[in-house]
Amino acid sequence: MAEPEMDGIAWSATADSLVRGAARNGNDHGSERIITNGVNHSPADGVLARVRTLLPDFTGALQRVAEQVLADPAAASRATIVELAERSGTSPATITRFCRAVGFDGYADLRLGIASETGRARSAGWTVDIGREIQPEDPLERVLGQIMAADTRAMHDTATLLDLGEVERAAGAIAVAPRVNIFGASGSALVGEEMQFSLHRIGIPVWAWTDVHNGLASAALSRPGDVALGISHSGETGETIELLAEANSRGATTIALTSFPRSPLAELADIVLLTATQATTFRPDALSARHPQLVVLDLLYVAVAQRTHERSHAAFQRTAQAVHGHKAAKDS
Repeated sequence: MAEPEMDGIAWSATADSLVRGAARNGNDHGSERIITNGVNHSPADGVLARVRTLLPDFTGALQRVAEQVLADPAAASRATIVELAERSGTSPATITRFCRAVGFDGYADLRLGIASETGRARSAGWTVDIGREIQPEDPLERVLGQIMAADTRAMHDTATLLDLGEVERAAGAIAVAPRVNIFGASGSALVGEEMQFSLHRIGIPVWAWTDVHNGLASAALSRPGDVALGISHSGETGETIELLAEANSRGATTIALTSFPRSPLAELADIVLLTATQATTFRPDALSARHPQLVVLDLLYVAVAQRTHERSHAAFQRTAQAVHGHKAAKDS
């Protein structure tokens, strides 16, 4: 028996998130076509990535519907609205509200969107072993296939979620910044150091901080025009939030790289870059987020290099020449 609907707060927050996200792309979520990455496509594209991204915002009945859809998308695409309501322990009214929360006018559109996405995934080979637990006796060939499928799916979902307008804004700010600070902890710190290395090679004054005290000292010296980039898959890492908040209070332009658009880190930032993940056994979300994060940061780095082409080209030549003598001599 379905329980009473008590999700007004969650619905308001989710609807607000969708409207703000659509506004950044110059669309509203009820439009027949959406422009993402310069390509016209249907709102059906990336529906499962949208559901995963919005999952933390849902509570109660809406959360159960989302979990049911993510647990078995193929079954959800075949189920009637009553069947999906029964499987999730909710009601048809909740299913209808869930459809609107993820950008669809009704249940028929949601079913079509899920069916289209799962069909494309099967054709591309992304669904191979995704969702299946890796067993101790599994051969490495199967493990490799599962990891490749999961990462490929995460990359595709990230491309769907990513707002290129936000990337443009971030690149423009970094290209002219007197100082760029990058903040991250644990695995996010490793990703931040990769970005620091790339930007440093093209002459950007950039520092990556993993120690909170040193990071706070640098953030406190921020000025308007500086940029602070905070990296956190969950968007809830306390140290990263504190560092970005300090830089923000000093007038720096703040950028968040996260998988959750309504996380504390994202809410704090001026610019939000979104990633998607596809967890596998031994690689939970925080670890599987690393490759999508690197892809987004690579895109951001190239966008910065485009805007500083002459300086970047000259910097590459000088740095390549500086390290040339340390390479092993080739056989004649």
